[in-house]
Amino acid sequence: MPAFEFNEPHQGDPDEIYTITRLNREARSLLEDTFGMVRVEGEISGLTRSTAGHLYFSLKDERCHVRCVMFAGSQRFGNLKFEPADGMSVLAKAAVSLYDVNGSFQLRIQRMEEAGAGAALRSLEKLKAALQAEGLFDARHKRPLPDLPRRIGLVTSPTGAVVQDMLRVLKRRFPAIPILIHPIPVQGEGAADEIARMLDRACRRGECDLLILARGGGSAEDLKAFNEEVLARAIFRATIPIITGIGHEPDFTIADCVADASAPTPSVAAEKAAPDKAEWLKRFRGLESLLQRAIRRTVDGLGKDVDNLLRRLSDPRRRLEDHAQRLDHVSSRLDRRMHRLLQAKRERTAMMSMRLNRQSLERIVHRYRHLLERLERGMNRALTSALDDRRMRVQELDRTLRALGPDTILERGYSILLKGDGETKVQAVRDASEVRPGERLHARLARGSLELEVVRSQEGSESSSGDQDHPR
Repeated sequence: MPAFEFNEPHQGDPDEIYTITRLNREARSLLEDTFGMVRVEGEISGLTRSTAGHLYFSLKDERCHVRCVMFAGSQRFGNLKFEPADGMSVLAKAAVSLYDVNGSFQLRIQRMEEAGAGAALRSLEKLKAALQAEGLFDARHKRPLPDLPRRIGLVTSPTGAVVQDMLRVLKRRFPAIPILIHPIPVQGEGAADEIARMLDRACRRGECDLLILARGGGSAEDLKAFNEEVLARAIFRATIPIITGIGHEPDFTIADCVADASAPTPSVAAEKAAPDKAEWLKRFRGLESLLQRAIRRTVDGLGKDVDNLLRRLSDPRRRLEDHAQRLDHVSSRLDRRMHRLLQAKRERTAMMSMRLNRQSLERIVHRYRHLLERLERGMNRALTSALDDRRMRVQELDRTLRALGPDTILERGYSILLKGDGETKVQAVRDASEVRPGERLHARLARGSLELEVVRSQEGSESSSGDQDHPR
């Protein structure tokens, strides 16, 4: 309590008689001039609110109490930011006065705020409710965590056991993921602003696709920065998913509510951020097995396709003849259609000519004759071009089929062994097990053929170098 200087009491005429009104007014002036504005702390008791909105109550401590009034006008403009109630501890700025109607000593409160830990808790709950009403805690705003981050950012103090614990966990879980440390103060004045700026900077740089915001345990005052609005809004506007690991398991802050995921400790946050390397290795082995099976199936399918194509190319002359016959058929149809089309055009031109008057007949006939001639020349050119294209296509097919045909293969020095006589079906010999010694074979060459007799057959891809038997 500050020291006050008291003026000497007014020494009036001892025989002067005061009215009660005058006495109370002069006492009120003396109190207000002497004390002015004071700050007091106490507990609210007997709180009532008048119909005009004025508050009447007492402030008390362990021994005494004093009557107080806070007028409705003093409650505006941020001078009263909470709803007072009996039992609350408050800190008030007031004018010492006296209510001259009944001579009661009182304080006229100008500004009042909550005091103590209860005030901080209520303020925190009020902020949490406001942010939740805005939707900052809604699950629809939570970003999914990446299955395999390309880089993880640690937003924490660069010194101490917390960062070392997280680094050990991340190395054990998936050592191939690079780590980038974003140093921040985790407590103290202005810490929330510094953390918010660091989160904004990390999102702008885009070097990481997952951030872990972490600090160790501590008191409510130590965790104050993680309960401030500026940090909550920075987490909400972040473009990179954020996991929080703040304090120990009982601790839960506003930052945990806004973050995309939260963990009870920094180490658990690191566990959530990095995948298990053993599970990924198992997944890779499964993918490798699936890929090998798919490759084998593809190779087998391509082999069957090749066999089918070879069977289809067994007689290229037949396909060439089929294409030539189809070309003749199409050419004949095209000629007939062109003839019918030209005949129809001529008939239509004749009918239109009959309807025209004699004055314009010659001019129209002349114009349409030229048009008809141009159309006929164009159609003849189109027909000739189409026939040329078909002939070129047939020639290309013929060359392709000849290159793939058996005659070309025989020209390269190969021969075809055939078995069978006039009564049985002739078939090509592909395997030594298909013939017996003494059996007669027919060998077709590029030019001419041979009649052979099998002396000995040997199964397998290669024969012994020392003793080989040949057909004769």
